[in-house]
Amino acid sequence: MQLSAYAYTNRGGRDHNEDSLRASAEQGIFVLADGLGGHRCGEVASQAAVDAIFTGMAQAEALAEASLLDLFRSANEELLRRQAQPGQEEMRTTAVALKLAGSTAVWAHIGDSRLYRFSNGELAGVTADHSVTYRKFLGGEISYMDVYHDDDRSRLLRVLGKEPCRPEAGQAAVSPGDAFLLCSDGFWEFVYNEEIQADLCRARTPEEWAEGMLLRHIRRTPPGSDNFSLITVFVEACG
Repeated sequence: MQLSAYAYTNRGGRDHNEDSLRASAEQGIFVLADGLGGHRCGEVASQAAVDAIFTGMAQAEALAEASLLDLFRSANEELLRRQAQPGQEEMRTTAVALKLAGSTAVWAHIGDSRLYRFSNGELAGVTADHSVTYRKFLGGEISYMDVYHDDDRSRLLRVLGKEPCRPEAGQAAVSPGDAFLLCSDGFWEFVYNEEIQADLCRARTPEEWAEGMLLRHIRRTPPGSDNFSLITVFVEACG
């Protein structure tokens, strides 16, 4: 199998971009982070987390769920060390990472940056946000569609840059035709699951998939909207 990918980030309606990402189809490594608005140096936190996780994934000979979780904890320790510097005391970030090797996908996340997984054109899984709103959904207090608009959506329960650090991980078998989307909350809050799937089915490349979704996003974002970022990945048969 071979991989192709497309990465995009935009500051949206904000004066600077606190999202960071790195994508390497050759290495099968994809990492995205969203520095928290309202905290100091969100862009520094997200870039530091992306660099630490990506480098660790690239250096690992084999990567299982446990070892990827360890990389997230190491990134958390790096942020905690940086918080000793003046002006960086409260840096925080979400993060999501994906490693594709052979016929296996391994991923981890913390916060509300998401991984969507598609198999045979159908939605096969979405990471569960570590937020008050998502907990309300899991508890039956609100519907899934309410997650996009609930007042508590930005109240995160787990992030990098504070203790305890509790990322979650998963893995699955991968086949040609599978696809993945990593994105920050500034993107997914304006593009719904069914639309993501519909645009995937029409796309011939990861870039076309991203372009279709971004057109929906642009039409819906109000002035002053959050930064938004995404990475799209296609798994294809060799040759």
